[in-house]
Amino acid sequence: MSAARRYAGVRGAKPHAKEGRPICNLYHLTTNQQAIRDLARVMQDSLGNLEPDLDVYPDRQAPVVRNTPGGRELARLTWGMPTPPQFLKAKGAPDAGVTNIRNASSPHWRRWLAVENRCLVPASAFSEYGVKPDPATKRKPLHWFALDETRPLFFFAGIWTPWTGTRGSMKTPRHGAHQLFAFLTCEPNAVVKPIHPKAMPVILTTEVEIEIWMTADWPEARALQRPLADDALMVLPPDAPDEPQGRLL
Repeated sequence: MSAARRYAGVRGAKPHAKEGRPICNLYHLTTNQQAIRDLARVMQDSLGNLEPDLDVYPDRQAPVVRNTPGGRELARLTWGMPTPPQFLKAKGAPDAGVTNIRNASSPHWRRWLAVENRCLVPASAFSEYGVKPDPATKRKPLHWFALDETRPLFFFAGIWTPWTGTRGSMKTPRHGAHQLFAFLTCEPNAVVKPIHPKAMPVILTTEVEIEIWMTADWPEARALQRPLADDALMVLPPDAPDEPQGRLL
């Protein structure tokens, strides 16, 4: 089944506040745990076994590399930072979380921009819906992006925080303490823009970029909130019909 058909009905995608269309609310990770540890210089690994083929959805747990007093830790956190209070659906309702962040100058987000709250989100590909519906399905097609066809490892530039409250839905709320993350977005490059003209994730591919994001003061780290070079990203061809589905997170 193609990726477009596989995820056409994905739920939990949080629309961008300005455009009302989901922005990268599904990504894929195909790598091994050691590759993440090596590239991110992980000192502690509390992840457990990493499944080799993951589809990551909003409000689900996923691997994240974060700073801790004992060094960088590879752990499982829940995708979706606390929603600004003015955007919550109702008082006391579960918070679905914000999966991606564009306006880093907002007071709501500034509190989590220091080194201790920055993180790396490993991925191999991310998806965006197209602008126009497919004439055959009447649905907007889902396009996948990667560094190349082999889908090598990269990281989204993320932030994280511990948070106590209610996640999930009114039907199945999850009360208590949570470890949450999201990643930054920026202007799209020339590869993403024809498909998704408003934004793309902030992507880190080199050891230098990783070190800046995880160690530098915010004025220096903020310079990484920019589009990936056009020649460093591609739109993946449609999946073969018999490609197996990855495990859902």
